[in-house]
Amino acid sequence: MPAVDKLLLEEALQDSPQTRSLLSVFEEDAGTLTDYTNQLLQAMQRVYGAQNEMCLATQQLSKQLLAYEKQNFALGKGDEEVISTLHYFSKVVDELNVLHTELAKQLADTMVLPIIQFREKDLTEVSTLKDLFGLASHEHDLSMAKYSRLPKKKENEKVKTEVGKEVAAARRKQHLSSLQYYCALNALQYRKRMAMMEPMIGFAHGQINFFKKGAEMFSKHMDSFLSSVADMVQSIQVELEAEAEKMRVSQQEFLSVDESVYTPDSDVAAPQINRNLIQKAGYLNLRNKTGLVTTTWERLYFFTQGGNLMCQPRGAVAGGLIQDLDNCSVMAVDCEDRRYCFQITTPNGKSGIILQAESRKENEEWICAINNISRQIYLTDNPEAVAIKLNQTALQAVTPITSFGKKQESSCPSQNLKNSEMENENDKIVPKATASLPEAEELIAPGTPIQFDIVLPATEFLDQNRGSRRTNPFGETEDESFPEAEDSLLQQMFIVRFLGSMAVKTDSTTEVIYEAMRQVLAARAIHNIFRMTESHLMVTSQSLRLIDPQTQVSRANFELTSVTQFAAHQENKRLVGFVIRIPESTGEESLSTYIFESNSEGEKICYAINLGKEIIAVQKAH
Repeated sequence: MPAVDKLLLEEALQDSPQTRSLLSVFEEDAGTLTDYTNQLLQAMQRVYGAQNEMCLATQQLSKQLLAYEKQNFALGKGDEEVISTLHYFSKVVDELNVLHTELAKQLADTMVLPIIQFREKDLTEVSTLKDLFGLASHEHDLSMAKYSRLPKKKENEKVKTEVGKEVAAARRKQHLSSLQYYCALNALQYRKRMAMMEPMIGFAHGQINFFKKGAEMFSKHMDSFLSSVADMVQSIQVELEAEAEKMRVSQQEFLSVDESVYTPDSDVAAPQINRNLIQKAGYLNLRNKTGLVTTTWERLYFFTQGGNLMCQPRGAVAGGLIQDLDNCSVMAVDCEDRRYCFQITTPNGKSGIILQAESRKENEEWICAINNISRQIYLTDNPEAVAIKLNQTALQAVTPITSFGKKQESSCPSQNLKNSEMENENDKIVPKATASLPEAEELIAPGTPIQFDIVLPATEFLDQNRGSRRTNPFGETEDESFPEAEDSLLQQMFIVRFLGSMAVKTDSTTEVIYEAMRQVLAARAIHNIFRMTESHLMVTSQSLRLIDPQTQVSRANFELTSVTQFAAHQENKRLVGFVIRIPESTGEESLSTYIFESNSEGEKICYAINLGKEIIAVQKAH
């Protein structure tokens, strides 16, 4: 496994779990170095203590040799020779004691003292910076939590500004402490190498001087070796100084950035959004339900990996799977009193997780990235190019309009364009004309607009103002508007939500319905449209009627004979759609697909429509 050289200072501000994991490696290395240094210091102190003991022992030995003369032996034969010999040995031991004393002093200065200075200065500095970094990280987490709780509905600009400044100050403080901490850890990799060798050089020199004065026991080869080791230490010192200067310059560059880098949501007016992302990473707030109506939010680090959304808490070694993004849907939602929230829905229609981004830019980029991943773009050979092409096509061909009565084509396209511009000042989104004619095998022409709402027809609006009776959906009415309800052999009611409708080119296959579903859901995700109109869908043996659940007024009525194709989604069983063939004033016929989300399975609606068509066929046969 290759060794890790150093911590990258440019990763200090992002503070990702990957950086924290790498930081933990350096911290573990520093902890191991601290333990080893303490053990090494104990060993060296033992050597120094033994050398001091040797000095005391030789001094005591010399005194003891001289004391022999003063002893009163009962038998004193040959004491004069012994005494003179012991006197000589005493002088030798005294000279040796001087050498041992010099060696002990040299060991204290060149072996024990450097390792103590390394432990008390460098290792203590790293430990102190670690504590400061932890405090700064904690303050940043508290300020981010306070910022995330800023209300959306009752927004106070003064409080928002103060909290934003607090976040920026905490983030800058964390950045500064992390830079200092990273630099200290990087420098420690050089200092520990010198700290291990310098004491041993002092130990070796002391022993050499000791033995040289006693006898020439070391060769010139050892001297050259020690000289080379000293040169190596000097070269390491030069490298440390160069690296320290380089880190100092980099630190100044990173700290000289604009204050907007630390301020969240600084470009809220006109954020530069990248809609072609196929992977994304960053911190998000995850909503967790703690009760029937109570929720908590947890700030975690999320990232995409292939078709999966992963989550990695701070301090974890690796991330865990949160959501499979293949074929899922994502859209912005209104969630409690928090801003920039979006929800991921599974392919079977079940509501998934709800996340909160830090800013509008992050919110929209996460939605676009998840939407791109859900279409499995990452499996292609060139996913970036595919994402760019699909999003350009979606922005050109999927243009939202909110009026139910607008159509793309008519005999006078210029007149339609003028009417579209004058209809609503807030929805000035004009369908873009296609540059060339579509191919014959295409189901939906590029540039086809999508309607996201059903507007009450003008005639029924006037009838309501006149005070006419409202239509009862169960056929018990005196209104002559829908006489077929009285003698209809089939009456089934379904609760549905209108997702969108668009013109299509063919009704010969159910694939046109599946393609319309895909484009409608993609358009809602791209344009962050999450409001849906709920209606009651009445299926009779003559027609399909959309009824307003509040006023019981029909929003739309389609003859069952005009329904030429209908189908439910193959995976999301609650999605259902049908194709309507409507004659135009020019003598031609137009085809439109309507997409709904039902509270029940879409197959039940398809079964009811099919049953109504069978009833019509039997009635025609008789």
